[in-house]
Amino acid sequence: MRKIVRPDVCLVLALAASVLLPLTGSRAQDAADSGRKVLIKTPAIYPTLARSMNIHGIVKVEAQVAPNGSVKNVEVKGGHPLLTQSAVTAVGHWKFEAASHETKELIEIKFDQQ
Repeated sequence: MRKIVRPDVCLVLALAASVLLPLTGSRAQDAADSGRKVLIKTPAIYPTLARSMNIHGIVKVEAQVAPNGSVKNVEVKGGHPLLTQSAVTAVGHWKFEAASHETKELIEIKFDQQ
């Protein structure tokens, strides 16, 4: 006998797996501990949809920081898809202290309902 899997069941299972499975990748550190001090730290906005669905967790991103301290690029390393865009937008507005060369900073943004 063949089992028929409904598309809505697959979607629910995929969402559950993305929330329940641990984030993969290397241990990220807070930007303040990475060697380059954060001068301007724009907070991430908790997405309304994620809040209403009680979705919380940590988004890990890697920021490519220019020598002048501006963020050139932000790449998502892990986290719930409903939270990642907010984290990328926030970190993209951060300003770091100047350095002699470009660096990559591993950052964790925590979303929780308080």
